[in-house]
Amino acid sequence: MNAKEIFENWQQVQNMPDYLKEQLTTLGQDAKWVEDAFGQEINFGTAGMRGRLEPGTNRINLFTIERVTEGLARLIDENGADAQKRGVVISFDSRYHSREFAEIAARVLGAHGIHVYLFDDLRPTPELSFAVRYLHTFAGINITASHNAKQYNGYKVYGADGAQMGPENAARVFAHAQQVQNMFTIKAAPVTQLRAQGLLQLIGEDLDEAYLAELKTVNVNSQIIKENADKLTIIYSPLHGTGKMIYDRAFRQGGFTNVIPVSSQSIIDPEFPTTKKPNPEYRDVFDPGVALANEKNADLIIATDPDADRMGACVRTENGDFQVLTGNQIATLMAYYLLTNLKDSGQLTGDYELIASIVSSQMPLKIAQSFGIKTKSVLTGFKFIGEEVDRMNKERDGKFLMGFEESYGYLFKPFARDKDAMQGALMFAEVASYYASRGMTVLDGLKEIWQKYGTSYEITRAIEMPGIGGQKKMATLMSKLRSAHLTQINSVSVVKMQDFLLQEETVNGQTKPMTDLPKSNVLKYFLADETWLALRPSGTEPVIKAYVGVNKSDVAAAEQAAEDYQAALAELLK
Repeated sequence: MNAKEIFENWQQVQNMPDYLKEQLTTLGQDAKWVEDAFGQEINFGTAGMRGRLEPGTNRINLFTIERVTEGLARLIDENGADAQKRGVVISFDSRYHSREFAEIAARVLGAHGIHVYLFDDLRPTPELSFAVRYLHTFAGINITASHNAKQYNGYKVYGADGAQMGPENAARVFAHAQQVQNMFTIKAAPVTQLRAQGLLQLIGEDLDEAYLAELKTVNVNSQIIKENADKLTIIYSPLHGTGKMIYDRAFRQGGFTNVIPVSSQSIIDPEFPTTKKPNPEYRDVFDPGVALANEKNADLIIATDPDADRMGACVRTENGDFQVLTGNQIATLMAYYLLTNLKDSGQLTGDYELIASIVSSQMPLKIAQSFGIKTKSVLTGFKFIGEEVDRMNKERDGKFLMGFEESYGYLFKPFARDKDAMQGALMFAEVASYYASRGMTVLDGLKEIWQKYGTSYEITRAIEMPGIGGQKKMATLMSKLRSAHLTQINSVSVVKMQDFLLQEETVNGQTKPMTDLPKSNVLKYFLADETWLALRPSGTEPVIKAYVGVNKSDVAAAEQAAEDYQAALAELLK
């Protein structure tokens, strides 16, 4: 059937909620919207699915949630009675319909006789990752659209290791979902029936206490915190989301008692009214925090995105203004502090390992190597960091120092296997305590690192390609660049190109295999002036991510060079 026919079928559905019927009537008057909403299936990959909260097969709604959950249920059924008994743990964030989607997912699984643990209220994504491991479930489901705008929601599936489900099982979930003949007649058992059968178990404070106990292990130097935390006033914002559920106890048990919440952003609100987009990489989300910081004479603001897996920070500059740090800068500060602390305490050994994604800053790796420890670059996605942690544990050939992604994701203790903003917030507060012990600000510390290792500066841009033709356009552009074999970017020579899809590396015109990482649709260029650039279509959003990293003599030169290279990438993608 074509998009119009599928749309007309949806118009005949009797059990459709009123809000979806109203949207269908209103939005359905636009033929372009009908084509986009019904012309394809919503993409489901290893990062799950994410989309606008609207009716349609290419949208997030009650029926697409039911269908993909039916796919997961069939995968679990394939794995037998033990998998059904181990079951699934489900969490959700503060977005519109998140609680509703979590409950319907539980009911679909329960109809298959699969045991479900359902959080009694919204919880951070990393706590869901922890819960999968703690409860030894077969899988986990998280209803969230992370840092996206209010019009979006999403669905993430986690494997038994607590990381987002791997490609093979994710593909099977999607294949099973596509086999559903009628997405409007999927069986969902009543909640009362599942409770009576013991198939649906609510969880909450019991998991909070277990997760908080693990968070106690994140900080590494209690003496520095004890002696210097009271010098800090930390402003904290959960950006209207799940960080509110756990932050106060997490900070207090870590020794950080002078933490003041941004009241306007501590209201659980799916409208995210104080932001255009609740993403801690954007300056505007910190505006209420800056006002409070000036009132309370604070130098540090920490914000976590609505599902509390990403952590950002805004710090006071020497002229009294505030500067938002990039995820790479935060990771640089953390890596340097951790290694300095290990060295000063006589605990530094060469078998420690720092893990970063291939599109993250090279600076933390450069620092790690200067301290004599190992580094590992992995594909984007925290599941790949988790896989490397598992490999180290299995082969007993390394100790995990930290893992990070440039997109404000950090992990220090692998009791969770996804990026953890609570861990990040605690570690960043300790970093601030360390510099306070030396009479320095966090920004002073970053400048000190730059003086020692060179000024590293990175910019990430998301180049949007929306609509039903967006995926096709992205594929065409990446294919074109793949065949172009660029020799120069911005008049600077390309000395090396890595193609992670073809698994090839080209150096000075000579191509050789590159098979140490799985296939991924990423192109990365290394230039003669120590600049690196990368292009990666997003797996969950209609955007191509463009990454630039430069190393210059000073901040101004680095910022300008990074902007110039971003402009060059934008031209290539026209």
